[in-house]
Amino acid sequence: MQPVSKPVRAMEIQWVDLDGQLLRVGIRRGSAAAPPLVIFNGIGANLELLEPFVEALEDVEVVIFDIPGVGGSPAPRAPYRFSKLSVLTDKLLSKLGYDGPVDVLGVSWGGALAQQFALRYPTRCRRLVLVATTPGVIMVPARLSVLFKMIGPRRYRDPAFLQEVGADIYGGMYRRNPELLKEHTHHIRPPAGRGYVYQLLALCGWSSLPWLGRLRQPTLVMHGDDDPIVPLVNARVLAARIRHSTLHVIEDGHLFLVTQTSRVAHVVRDFLQREAC
Repeated sequence: MQPVSKPVRAMEIQWVDLDGQLLRVGIRRGSAAAPPLVIFNGIGANLELLEPFVEALEDVEVVIFDIPGVGGSPAPRAPYRFSKLSVLTDKLLSKLGYDGPVDVLGVSWGGALAQQFALRYPTRCRRLVLVATTPGVIMVPARLSVLFKMIGPRRYRDPAFLQEVGADIYGGMYRRNPELLKEHTHHIRPPAGRGYVYQLLALCGWSSLPWLGRLRQPTLVMHGDDDPIVPLVNARVLAARIRHSTLHVIEDGHLFLVTQTSRVAHVVRDFLQREAC
């Protein structure tokens, strides 16, 4: 017998106005039996970049939105902090009808926002997944050569530049397969200059190290062993400081959520569905 393929649920795109801030939101419907998974994307990254991962999560309901100034969400008039974005996220979820607990996954820059959300809303955030992220400014940094190549949004706007520097920035599979970079560019929606700067400013002076021990959510820390942007030691620090955490190391680089979609989605699904200890 031929295996029966599961139908792919399309992501529903909508715009939500929250006190004057318009957000472009993607919702992929799933099982009503489990809490939805809220995904915070990386710096300058629009929600389409994670669509393959969202599809691979199968029956997990997903809510993902373009951070203000990224993708289709207009930039706010003034910079913001992670605490403000946490409040904005809570308002968004309530407006969408999600009044109960949610699971949260944060990628890179979005991992910092995920940590802040988990701290501010300990009962709202049921489980936490931290992907290729850091505890903030107090971290083991990337090499200067890597930082100089990624400090601005040029890699999102110039495909030729991304081809030139992508392997050095993202590491892992991108070092071994240049075709992955070409595929990556097809999903990019370049961020507005002001929005990208605001994301950088949100990180300035922010650190979760003083309060990581206060997080009570079961937490999965996932990291690549060849991550030029965020060296693996930072994941080990997160896992050591968060009480109920598990570290899962992937043989890949910074964007293993994109390059090893099915494998990583399986690990995340298993964690979200695991019985509470």
